[in-house]
Parts: sequence; C-alpha cells; structure tokens
Amino acid sequence: MRIGINTRFLLSSKMEGFGWYTYEVVKRLVENHPEHEFIFFFDRPFDEKFVFGKNVTPVVLFPPARHPILFVWWFEFSIKRALKKYNIDLFYSPDGYLSLKSPVPQVGVIHDLNFEHYPEDIPASPLKYLRKYFPKFAKKAAHILTVSDYSKQDIAKTYGISPSKITVAWNGASETFVPLDTNEITEIRAEKSSGRPYFIFVGAIHPRKNVGRLIEAFGKFAAVNPDIDLMIVGKSLWANKPSSIPEVSDALKKRILFSGHVSLQELNKLMGAAFALAYIPYFEGFGIPLVEAMRCGLPIISGNLTCLPEVAGEAAIYVNPFDTEEVSKAMIYLASDEQKQAELSQKSLERSALFSWNYTAETTWYVIEDILRL
Repeated sequence: MRIGINTRFLLSSKMEGFGWYTYEVVKRLVENHPEHEFIFFFDRPFDEKFVFGKNVTPVVLFPPARHPILFVWWFEFSIKRALKKYNIDLFYSPDGYLSLKSPVPQVGVIHDLNFEHYPEDIPASPLKYLRKYFPKFAKKAAHILTVSDYSKQDIAKTYGISPSKITVAWNGASETFVPLDTNEITEIRAEKSSGRPYFIFVGAIHPRKNVGRLIEAFGKFAAVNPDIDLMIVGKSLWANKPSSIPEVSDALKKRILFSGHVSLQELNKLMGAAFALAYIPYFEGFGIPLVEAMRCGLPIISGNLTCLPEVAGEAAIYVNPFDTEEVSKAMIYLASDEQKQAELSQKSLERSALFSWNYTAETTWYVIEDILRL
C-alpha cells in the first residue's frame, strides 16, 4: 500500500509537540512495515534524517503552511493533488488537519480541543480557522486517533461524533529519560542551578499552560522555603513579558531559572536532576512532561483538570490550577515531607511503564490497517 503522511512538523531546527509526536510514531511505522511505501509530504526543504527508510519518498509541497490561508491552500489544493498524483491509498495526519476535497480515506490525530473551550487563548485568525475546519475534519476522517480518554469523550460530545469512530492511543516519552544517581544530580545542579534543587516546568509559554499562576504560587512558596527554586524550560519571560505573567520582585526573579529552548539530551538532564515536576495547565490533551517526569522517578504536582489525572494516576498530588494558594500549599507540603517524596517517586517509576511510543505506533497501525482493509 502507498500511505501518505503529513510530515510538515518534522523541522530539524525546532522540534516541538506535533513534531516529536510525528517523529516518534511515523519512524516506527516506517521501520515496522517495510512492505509498504510511505510518501512524506513536507511544506519546506527537509532534513534527510527524517527519511526513515528506503520505503520513504519525501515530497515538498508549496506553500509553507503556517497561516490559516496557507493551511487551506496546502491541504485543499496541494495535498489533494499530491494524493491523486502519487496514488495514495490512505492519508495519515498527525496534527489532525485533513484534505476535505480529496476522496482518499484519511486518518487524523486530534490531540485536544482547547480552542473550543478557551477561545480567548487563541489569536483571532487561527481561532476562526480551527473552529471552522476541525468539526469538518472530525466528520471527514475515516477514523480519528486521540491521545487520552478525556479527549475522546470531548471530541465525541463537542462534534457529535460516535465514540466508536475514535481510538485512544496514549503518548509515550523518550526512553532516554531515566532516573539519575546522586552524583549526576549534583553535577547537573552545580552547572544549571547553582547547586540548588528546583521544581521544574516544561512546556510552551501559552496561556493554557498556566505559567503565570505557577509563578504566583511559587512566590508564596518561596516566601516560606528559601531552599528550592523553580526552573522553567522555555524562553525567559522577563524581556517580553506576556500579560498573564505577574510582576515579581528582583529577589524572586533570582530564584526562577529559565533554560531557554533545549535539546532532548539537555532536557533529560534538567528533568532528571529536578526535585519535582510542577505542571498545572488548566487544559491539556495529554501532557507528555508528566510521562517524562515519571520515567525519571520525580514526584509530581499536577493540575486536577481535563486529562491530567488520567495520565499521572497515583503518581501526583493534584491541585486546582486556578487556586494559587492550593498550589503553593502543595509545594510546601511536598518539600517538607520526605516520605511523600519517596512514595510519589516510586509510584512515578511504576506508572511510567504504561506509556510507550511503541504502543502508540502499534495502535496507530491497527487503525490504518483496518481502514485499508475496508
């Protein structure tokens, strides 16, 4: 069979959420199924490292699609023509965008519907596109994959889709995330945090990630605990501070560390050397940092909304992400209770075994195979 895949987020210079998901799943599909041919559709020049096997044909389609008008052009014209030209039997799209005009069977991954529930967090132009087209993509798809049972129920309810049309395949995390020994932790902290322990947050500085309230809660924690800092893996906020980020004192700024954009190898170190993960988005489709933290054996403080309890299970202390007092009290409690730290660390390691990119890829293939057999 000839399977077309939307690979526009495989960007060597900037691999983020959709890119890593595409990389981990698609690489396994190609390697596990050499009997099939895969046509990768890029929207710009690609890195050869993303051509995962001899059964891959990379194709660049114009234009680079990073704006709603160009989304329409790329998917409704460029992709439609390419699916016909390359005699594609099925189109798989890891970011959920489909070609509405093509008769080719299509499988889309809809990770979450944050834009339906918190439209104020999305700029006007992409919001208009997402709310117009994603209901159509959901109905167009021969089958939908999603990353949590929460998202499955949300998609079914919001778009009036039968749950039988939606399959859940939990995300995994890189197997390079592992617990570090005491010497490694000491060395990394000496280099990255002046030797001090730290809570870590990993994620985009996006309103729904709730970084502003996390900083506010940390300020309350820092007032009573002088020993543990906060590290935010992502860009610094102080130069171009979003309105959602509170003003903080110069003294508190010194205790909030920014790593900047880091490689996967660097993230392994920063996560493994952390005291605990503090992750309190108010809307999330899955939350891969939870699994990365669990693989490192970290205690977790997590928001209690959407999919997060489904993912973290008993490995976290749960808080209302809108209540900074509750978040700060959880930080204070965890920092003061070594028994709780050890208990959550052990539960993290145990639960991490439930999440694997191999499982995600296998489930994806079962769905693709079912559609191809129809």
